[in-house]
Amino acid sequence: MKRFVARFVVYVLCFVVFVGGIGFYGFKRHQKDFYLNVRHEPVPSLQGVNVPKYDAHKPTVAVVMADSSIPTEDFDFLIPYTLFSMTDAYNVYAVAPDKNIKSLSGGLDVVPHYSYKELDQLLGKSPDIVVVPFMPIVDEKKYQPTREWIQKHSNEKTTFLSICGGSQNLADASLLKGKSAASHWQAIPGLKIQYSDTHWVEDLRYVQEGNVLTTAGQSAGIDGVLHLIAKQLGEPMAAKISKEINYPSYHFVQNPKVNDPFYMDIKFATYWLNLGFHWNKKQMGVLLYKGMDELALSSIFDSYGDTGTTQISTIANSDAPIATKHHLNIVARHQISNAPKLDKMIIPGSPAKSLAEADIKRWSEKGNAKETLLIHSDSPNRFVFEAPLEDLAKQEDVITAKHAVKRFEYHENGIHLEGKPFPLETYGGILLTVLLALLTAFCIDRRFIMKKTIFKSYNKSVN
Repeated sequence: MKRFVARFVVYVLCFVVFVGGIGFYGFKRHQKDFYLNVRHEPVPSLQGVNVPKYDAHKPTVAVVMADSSIPTEDFDFLIPYTLFSMTDAYNVYAVAPDKNIKSLSGGLDVVPHYSYKELDQLLGKSPDIVVVPFMPIVDEKKYQPTREWIQKHSNEKTTFLSICGGSQNLADASLLKGKSAASHWQAIPGLKIQYSDTHWVEDLRYVQEGNVLTTAGQSAGIDGVLHLIAKQLGEPMAAKISKEINYPSYHFVQNPKVNDPFYMDIKFATYWLNLGFHWNKKQMGVLLYKGMDELALSSIFDSYGDTGTTQISTIANSDAPIATKHHLNIVARHQISNAPKLDKMIIPGSPAKSLAEADIKRWSEKGNAKETLLIHSDSPNRFVFEAPLEDLAKQEDVITAKHAVKRFEYHENGIHLEGKPFPLETYGGILLTVLLALLTAFCIDRRFIMKKTIFKSYNKSVN
C-alpha cells in the first residue's frame, strides 16, 4: 500500500511540475507579450506632435489610458476614439496621468494628447464623456492617479462609458454600486465574486443606468458608442457611422438583447492550451503609416495578438510619431531599416496602397518577411475585423479562429473560416509534455521505489 501511495504521489507531482509548470510559463509569456507589453525601446523625440484643436462649442470626450507600466486594452481604446472622432461633433482626446508614451495591449504605443491635469485646466470642468477601457490593475500605486481622476469626475453631468472589461475599472472606482452592468463574458464570473454589489448582466450588449453606460465584450463596445451617439446626436448620425465602417450588427444598437449569449466551451479550453503550449509563435509585423485607420489597426492586434499564437511588432519608416486618420499619435518600436525577421508583415487599411505607397515600396526593398499582406485592400466594403479572423484560421486553425470570433463577441455570419481543424502544434506540445512527465515519473519509480522493493525482497529471500 505504501508503494502504491508513493508511486501515485510521484506521478502526480511529475504531472503537476511538468504540465503545470510549462503551461504556467507559457501563460506568463503570453501576458508579457500581449497584456503587459510595454515599451522598452528608446523613446524618440516627440517634438512636433499635434493635438486636435479644442472647440469650446463641442462636447469633449476623454478616452483614458493608464500609467506606462499598465497597457490599456487596444480595442477598448481605439474603437471609441475612432467612432466619436468620425462624427466630427466632439473634441476627442487621449488622456493619461502624464504625457509620456503609453502602451496599448499587444505593443502599440500612443502619445497622449493631454495629461489629466492639463485636460482639467483646458476645460475648466469635467469632460462631457469619459471612456474607460479595460486597464489591468497590476500596480496599485501606479494605477491610483487614474482611479482618482475617474472618481473626481463622477458627477451627473459627465457620462461614463466603459468598453468590455473597463466595467471592472468603473466598479473599482465605486461607480457601479447598486447598478446593473455588462462586461466581457469571460470576465463576468470573476466580477460577480469581486463586485457582488453590482448586478452583472449577461444577455445585453450594453446597459445604461443614469449617466453610466457599460458594454459587453469587444464588438459590443461599438454598439454602446453608437447608442450614445444616437442619443446625443440623433439616430441618423449613428446609422451613418455604422454604414461607413460596414458594421454588420447595427440591430444590436437599436436592441441590445442577445438571445444566445456566449459562455465557456471547448474553444475556450483550446485558447488556454494555446497560451501554455504553443511554443513557436509566429512573428508578425504591422506597418504604421500616416493617415491609417484606427479600426483597421485594432483589428490586427485583437484578431491575432490575444490567441497565444502570434507576437506582433510595430514597424514604420522612421521613429517619428505618426498621426493616424483621426489625429492619434502612434510610435513604432522598429524602423524598416532595423526590423526583425518576420513570418508575416501585415499592412492594414483598405486605402493602404495609396496612403502608404512610399512605405510599402521601402519595405519591399529593405524589409525581411516571408509574406507581406495588404489585408484590407481587396475587401474595402467588408467590416475590418472579418479578413484578419479569416486569415487567422488559415495561419493557425479553425478552432483558434472560432475562439477569436467568440472573444470578439461577433454574432453575425459574415466570417468564413477555412484551415486546419485544430491546433496540431499546441496539442502536440501538451502531449509531448505529458509523455515527458510520465517518463520522468517512471524513471523515479524504477530508480527509487521499484529498486527498493526488489532489494527488500532479496533480503527476505536470503534471510
